[in-house]
Amino acid sequence: MDEAVKLPFRDRAQAAEWLGEHLLRWRGSKPLVLAIPRGAVPMGRIIADRLEGELDVVMVRKIPSAIDPELAVGAVDEHGTVELAPYFHRTRTGMAWVEAQAREQVALMKRRRAAYGPSADVRDRVVLVVDDGLATGSTMAAALRVLRSRHPRRLVACVPVASGEAVQLIEPLCDEVEVLATPFNFVSVSRHYEVFPQIEEAEVIRLLDRVA
Repeated sequence: MDEAVKLPFRDRAQAAEWLGEHLLRWRGSKPLVLAIPRGAVPMGRIIADRLEGELDVVMVRKIPSAIDPELAVGAVDEHGTVELAPYFHRTRTGMAWVEAQAREQVALMKRRRAAYGPSADVRDRVVLVVDDGLATGSTMAAALRVLRSRHPRRLVACVPVASGEAVQLIEPLCDEVEVLATPFNFVSVSRHYEVFPQIEEAEVIRLLDRVA
């Protein structure tokens, strides 16, 4: 954690500006900034513009618990690869539920991919994967695993705030983790922002279409 970072962040824009400061070493390398939709896309736009890079999305979705819809028990990418949370076996959620949820989320991601356009080629590129925060880390882990298989030159996970457990989960899956704050007793991402609105689909499409 950067000692200069004071939580909560004002909003995603402030978090992105501060995170961009820590990523300036990649300016000039034409990095590919991949935001996890939808919340991280406005942040990805700010960071990509700051670093003179390209913005796209990496499609992954959380899989909720069968008991508590607010609890993520894993994540699935747009190709159907499922990443289970380390505590999955304690959630009273069966694999039949996970498989059904995964199918539903993959169908949603296919519709969104059609609206967002084809995914950018990551091979031999510096790839910065951005999210607005990590609670369990399972969504970021799923994104990193699928991206690693596509052979980027450098794979960096970039978040303003994360739990210590999430950082430990994703560290082996990428070349670097850039995180501004890892607060003690992490409860949720949203509590570390004063303003944390939902991002609408139209806003995502607008941001992806914008010329940096």
